[in-house]
Amino acid sequence: MADPAMSVTPYWELTFDADGDPGGRGRDRLLTGVTERGVRDLIVFAHGWNTDRSGATRLYDRFFAPVPRLAPAARVGYVGVLWPAMRFSDEPIPDFPRAVAAEPARRPVLDKDTRHALLETFPGRAILVDQIARLLEQQPAEEAELEEFGRLVRTLVEVVAPGPQALFAADTVAEGVPQSEPEMFAGSSAACEEFARALAELEASGPQEGFRIPNPWDGAHELLRQATYYAMKRRAGTVGERGLGRVVGQLAKAAPTVRVHLVGHSFGARLVSFALRGLPEGVRTVKSVTLLQGAFSHYAFAARLPHDARAGGVLQGQQNRIDGPLVCCHSRHDAALGTMYPLASRMAGDSRSATGLDMGRALGAMWGAMGHDGVQAVPGTRAYTLAEALEARLPASGCVNVDAAAVVRRGGPPAGAHSDILHAELARLVLAAGRVR
Repeated sequence: MADPAMSVTPYWELTFDADGDPGGRGRDRLLTGVTERGVRDLIVFAHGWNTDRSGATRLYDRFFAPVPRLAPAARVGYVGVLWPAMRFSDEPIPDFPRAVAAEPARRPVLDKDTRHALLETFPGRAILVDQIARLLEQQPAEEAELEEFGRLVRTLVEVVAPGPQALFAADTVAEGVPQSEPEMFAGSSAACEEFARALAELEASGPQEGFRIPNPWDGAHELLRQATYYAMKRRAGTVGERGLGRVVGQLAKAAPTVRVHLVGHSFGARLVSFALRGLPEGVRTVKSVTLLQGAFSHYAFAARLPHDARAGGVLQGQQNRIDGPLVCCHSRHDAALGTMYPLASRMAGDSRSATGLDMGRALGAMWGAMGHDGVQAVPGTRAYTLAEALEARLPASGCVNVDAAAVVRRGGPPAGAHSDILHAELARLVLAAGRVR
C-alpha cells in the first residue's frame, strides 16, 4: 500500500505484523530514501493501543505538522510505525472528535465495530467472540456466568504457539525470571465487580452528576478491554524488539549519519522502548526517545525495585543505548493510567475491601504507569515542568521526567487525558530532546 499524502515530507511508513516482521517494501523505501532525500534527523513515531491505520496516519500528520515551522533549517524525515493494535470503537483516539470516536454505546454490549476488531486481532476465534458478545448482551445474573465470561476472555487472548509474544509481556524481572501476568481471570466475578466500581467512581468524578449503582457486566466489558490490553502489551514489546529495533540497526548500517529520534504514545511508548533492546550491538544512532503517556510500568528502566531488592525493570539499563536522553511525559489528568492501569496490573486479593479509585491510588506506587507519574527508581532522573523543559537545555543523557499536565489535560472518563497529545509544545519537546535545529 502506498504511503498516504501527508502535510510533511519526506514521510515513510514501516508496517509490522504481530510477530515483529516488517513489510519489506516499506523498509526498503526507507533505507534508500533517507540518503536520497538528504535526511539528517529522522523522527520515528509509534502509535498506541486502541488505534487503527487511519487513526494512526491522522495522528502522525497532525503531530508532525508543526515541525517544519519549529525547525525550519533542519533536514528532517518522518516515519509512521504501523502495527496491529486492537481498537475499541467506544473510546476516543487522538485527533478524532468525540462524536466520531464514538460516544459510548449502551455499555456493556459489544458493538459491531469492536466485534470486527476482535475478529481481526484474534483470527480463528469467531466462536469465542460470539459467545463473549452473547453474554455481554444477555447479562445473566448468575455469578457462574461471570466466571464463564472470564474463562472465555482468557482463552481469547492466550498466545498461540509457536509465536514469540509470550516472551514480551513482563514489566519486571526477579532474579532473571520475568514476572508473570496478573491473575485477573482468577475469580472473574470479583474482578468484574472491582472494575465496575472503578468505572462508576470515575464517571461520578467527571461532568456527569450523581453516582450510579455499579453493574458487574460493565466490569465484564472492562475485563475484556483490559485482557485485550495485555495482548497488545505483549505485541508492542514483540514489535519493538524484534521489529523496529532491527530496522533501526539496518538503517544505521545503510545511512550511518542519520540521527534517529524515537517517539511513542501509550503502548507505542512501550514499543519504542523495547526497540532499544533490539538494537544491534554498537549502534549509537538513536539520539533521543520521547515517551508520550507511556502505558507501561514506571519501574521498567529501574535496576532495583523499591519494594523488592531482588527484582528490576525488564528494560533496566536500556536508556544507556540512547546517545541522548530518554524523555518521559506524564500527566496527573490521565485517568486511564492513574486508576485503571494499576487496578488491572495487580488485582490484589488483600485489597478487595477497597473501592475502585482507592485501590487505584493504593496500588499506584507499586504498579503505576510511566505516563501518570514518570520514570521511577532510576538514580539521576531529572524532573521538569513542560515549560521548564522547553526553556532549558535538556540533559545530554539519562532519564528525564516532564510534567505535561499543562497541555495533556482534556478527556472524559474512563480514559481521562490519555489521548490528549496533539500539541505543538510536545512536538517542540521532541525536537529539544534530540537537539534538532
